[in-house]
Amino acid sequence: MANHQEDPCPDTDIVRACFAAYLAQDQDTAAQLIAENFVFTSPQDDHIDKAAFLQRCFPTADRLTSQDVLELVSTGDGGVFILYEYELKAGGRHRNAEFITVRDGQLVETQVFFGGPVAHR
Repeated sequence: MANHQEDPCPDTDIVRACFAAYLAQDQDTAAQLIAENFVFTSPQDDHIDKAAFLQRCFPTADRLTSQDVLELVSTGDGGVFILYEYELKAGGRHRNAEFITVRDGQLVETQVFFGGPVAHR
């Protein structure tokens, strides 16, 4: 019987840490968690690189009053699916999904799928 050792930092933990760095606006930590060859795609950004992501997208957390992770699941082979809701300071609650690829402890690709407004719970 093989001796399986649990990964001390599974892919979902890497994604959770990157989301926490975003909310805290800790760009140094985020930069360590994001690979140099990172690619980010959303309905507003088409395959931008790490530098463009950190300049354009990362500083947007100040517009949020909250962000709650609803689902965070490893799909295997470095894939992570995350579903989250956030509330804007300007009002309104929204839900997005992302498919993130993690390799060697760093995010290498993020694909964001915007959702619409969510009714208050």
